[in-house]
Amino acid sequence: MNIYTYPSPEAEEKFKTIVNRGLGFSDEELANVNAILEDVKKRGDAALLDYTKRFDAPSLTLDQLVVSEAEFEAAESQVSPEFLRAVDRAALQISSFHKKQVQKSWIDTDRSGVMLGQMVNPVDAAGVYAPGAKGGKTPLVSSVLMGGIPAKIAGVRHVSMMTPPTEDGTINPHLLVAARKAGIDTVYKAGSAWAIAALAFGTERVKKVDVIVGPGNMYVTLAKKIVAGTVGIDMIAGPSEILVIADASANPEHAAADMISQAEHDRVASAVLLTTSRDVAEKTAAALEKQLETLPRREIAEESLNHFGAIMVVPDIDTAIELANGIATEHLELLVENPFDHVGKVKNAGAVFLGAHTPEPIGDYIAGPNHVLPTAGTARFSSALSVEHFTKKTSLIYYTRQAFEDEADDIMTLAKIEGLDGHANAVRVRLNKA
Repeated sequence: MNIYTYPSPEAEEKFKTIVNRGLGFSDEELANVNAILEDVKKRGDAALLDYTKRFDAPSLTLDQLVVSEAEFEAAESQVSPEFLRAVDRAALQISSFHKKQVQKSWIDTDRSGVMLGQMVNPVDAAGVYAPGAKGGKTPLVSSVLMGGIPAKIAGVRHVSMMTPPTEDGTINPHLLVAARKAGIDTVYKAGSAWAIAALAFGTERVKKVDVIVGPGNMYVTLAKKIVAGTVGIDMIAGPSEILVIADASANPEHAAADMISQAEHDRVASAVLLTTSRDVAEKTAAALEKQLETLPRREIAEESLNHFGAIMVVPDIDTAIELANGIATEHLELLVENPFDHVGKVKNAGAVFLGAHTPEPIGDYIAGPNHVLPTAGTARFSSALSVEHFTKKTSLIYYTRQAFEDEADDIMTLAKIEGLDGHANAVRVRLNKA
C-alpha cells in the first residue's frame, strides 16, 4: 500500500477521492426502487410476497410471511450457550447506555402569566430493518439490537422487524433470538426495497410504522431515502469508514487490523491511517499485506483499500485531528499514548474510540453506544441512532389575559411586518373583547 506524506499534492488528491466517493446510484436503480415502492403501495401483501418469492424464498406462502411463535421457540434451542451469553451482555449494555438518552417532558413558568412546555412522546410504531447476507449465514444480530432496544426504551408500543428469509423460507435463529432480546414484537420475512415499502405504507399483514431504522444495501438505502417524509428514518447511510490516528506508540498490527475491520464491509468502504511516525506507517503497510493473506473477504477488502484506503504521515497529532474533523468520519480511532489529551479537539465524528484496547468492533457489538452512525461526512451535522429518533416533541403554550395583553402589540407589529393581517387580527379581536 502506498504511503503518502501530508501535506503534498498527492495526499490532497487521495483525500478528495476518498471524501467524494459518496453514495452513488444510477437513474435505473432509482426508477427500479420507485416502481417497487409503488407496486407494494398498490398491491400490498401480494406484491410483498411476489418479490420475496422471486428473490429469496420461492415456496414462501402468505401464511408464512410472519414469524410464528413456534419459530421463535425453536430458535432458542438452535443457538449456542456462548451466543446467548454474548447477546445477553450486548443487550444489557446497549440498554444501559440508551436509557441515559431518555428525555422527559417539562413545563416552565418563569414569565408571569405564561406557561410554556414540551411534551415528549414516543411514536406509535417503528420498523427495524435487519440485512440478510449469504443465505442467512451471516446474520447481523447487532443491527437488530441497535435498532430494537432504543425503540423500546423510547416507549414505542409496536416494533416490527423486516429481514429477508433464506431460500427455504426460514430466518436464521440468531436473528430471532436477538429480536426477542431487543423486545421486537413482530418479525416479517421480507427484505430489500419491498420490505421498506411495506413498513412505510402498510399492507394487509404489515402494520404501517412511523419510523424506519437499520442499514441495508443500495435498494434499501434508496427506498428509505424516497419514503423519508412519509415516515421518519434514522439516516441515509453510505459505505462504512474508519480513520485511525496513530502516534509512535501505536502497534502497527493493531492499526492494520482496525483498517481491515472496515475495509472488509464492501468495496467502497474507506480505511485511512494518519500517523506521525514513518516507522508505524511502513510497518502498518506490511501488516496489512500479511493480514489480508488469510482474510476470507480478502478480495473485497483489497479493493476497498486500493481505491479508498490510505496511509499518510502527518507532521503532528493536531494536523491529523484537523483532517479528521474535515472528513467527519463514521469511526475515529485515537491510537495514541494519551488519547484523552486530544479527544476534546475532535468535533466531527460518528464515534470516537480511545486508546490501544478499544478497537472499532467493540462499538459494533457490545460497548453500548449505537453503531448506526453518520457516514460520508454527515457527522458534521448528524448523530448516531438514538432513543430520540423514536420520539417527537410537542410544544405547550398557555397565556393568562394579562400576559396576553402585555405582549399583544409586539405580536401585531411582527405580523404586520410579515404582511399577515389575519394573524394580527386574531390578536386584535381579543383585545377588543370586553
